[in-house]
Amino acid sequence: MKIMVVGGGGREHAVIKKLKENKSIEKIYALPGNGGIAADAECVPIGATDIDGIVKFAAENAIDFAVVTPDDPLVLGAVDALTAAGIKCFGPEKKAAIIEGSKVFSKNLMKKYGIPTARYEVFSDMGKALEYLDTAPIPTVIKADGLALGKGVIIAETREDAKNAVKSMMLDKIFGESGSNIVIEEFLTGPEVSVLSFTDGKTIVPMVSSMDHKRAKDNDEGLNTGGMGTVAPNPYYTKEVADECMKNIFLPTVKAMNEEGRTFKGCLYFGLMITPDGAKVIEYNCRFGDPETQVVLPLLKTDLFTVMNAVADGKLSEIDVEFKDENACCVIMASDGYPVKYEKGYEITADDSIDGEIFIAGAKKENGRLLTNGGRVLGVTCTAETLKEAVEKSYRAVEKIHFGNAYYRRDIGARALKAGK
Repeated sequence: MKIMVVGGGGREHAVIKKLKENKSIEKIYALPGNGGIAADAECVPIGATDIDGIVKFAAENAIDFAVVTPDDPLVLGAVDALTAAGIKCFGPEKKAAIIEGSKVFSKNLMKKYGIPTARYEVFSDMGKALEYLDTAPIPTVIKADGLALGKGVIIAETREDAKNAVKSMMLDKIFGESGSNIVIEEFLTGPEVSVLSFTDGKTIVPMVSSMDHKRAKDNDEGLNTGGMGTVAPNPYYTKEVADECMKNIFLPTVKAMNEEGRTFKGCLYFGLMITPDGAKVIEYNCRFGDPETQVVLPLLKTDLFTVMNAVADGKLSEIDVEFKDENACCVIMASDGYPVKYEKGYEITADDSIDGEIFIAGAKKENGRLLTNGGRVLGVTCTAETLKEAVEKSYRAVEKIHFGNAYYRRDIGARALKAGK
């Protein structure tokens, strides 16, 4: 069997490594992959948003199954195009991927179907948005409607900051056309939880919960990034919270998408906040989170391809999806200066004695050497019986990996450990 995974980051590396565990898979292609992924799959220099190129490659190479992981190709309709060419896929169609592709759509969906979320207003006129901010509660949250590489959200602590955020999105177009429409929403407080889930549009199976660390610096300081590390499970996601989320959020979301004629099949990501008034949705993603995938998949006991195939066939209810009763920690090693300005091209070396997994996110192969080629370079994931052990193992592993300009947070898991006591 030949598999194709669309994408080229640490998340895709984690997916590929897990798929490799299935012995019926003879060949895995990564489009475009990266220099580190090349150790586990054949990388093909076709961009993740080159839908025509992806479909052409799949047809010419008799691909049996495609996994589309990044948001951009999903929102552009990669699954639709591959399905039309007779290629079986894991991932939502374009009409379902809008749940991430448009924050206006997702907020209106939640309002219509009574799914708990922050109060909000939508604006396409900058003047009206600025006028609204004269009396809006502060702090407030400003969100670009469309995709913005996970960075289209600004938390404004002052009225002036809020107005500057609106101007930067709607006037300066810092997120391009994604900021033509914006959402201004209530600032919620409480612990954040990420829950990835498998769904075939009928059954929904939540994966192990996780806690992301978005800020670049220790103590949640510095700029927002794509994620500097994760731990799983999240101690704030108790059995009681999980039951509440299934009843009030997960099942109602699947049902709402069906009602709208936008059945979602693939990985549906719930970004949640556990507020004093209960769990509320901060955001939906139409795909595996990054770097949440790097802690969740190593804990998956059930064969990943079996699950993905069942999702594609609409038969998720027919299999048991099991996870290990363990903990995982992923520490992201980045290029110093990320997410703004950083240097690339440093050689990456590692000791042989690492007890964990290395997921490569931003690297290229040149003259037999692996060189840094991005802001987030790699993630180091270790699992253990306790979270404390997993965190300690991950940091011991990090110390055995070397490249110039390396930077990483030194407090991944600290908040979870404190909460778990």
